[in-house]
Amino acid sequence: MLDYITAEIAAENWGISKRRVQVLCAEGRVDGAIKHGGVWAIPISANKPDALKPGKKGD
Repeated sequence: MLDYITAEIAAENWGISKRRVQVLCAEGRVDGAIKHGGVWAIPISANKPDALKPGKKGD
C-alpha cells in the first residue's frame, strides 16, 4: 500500500476536509480510490476532482 495515501493526507494536500474527501471517494469521483478495511486508500497520483456546477445532479 505504498502507492496510496489516506483521506486525511489527501485532505491536507487538497485543502479540504477529511470528510469531504471521503464523500468524493464514495461518489466515485476520485480515480483509483478503494476502500480497504473501512479506510479509503487514494493513489498518490490522484488529483482533486473538479467542483460540480451548481444545479440539479445528472443534468
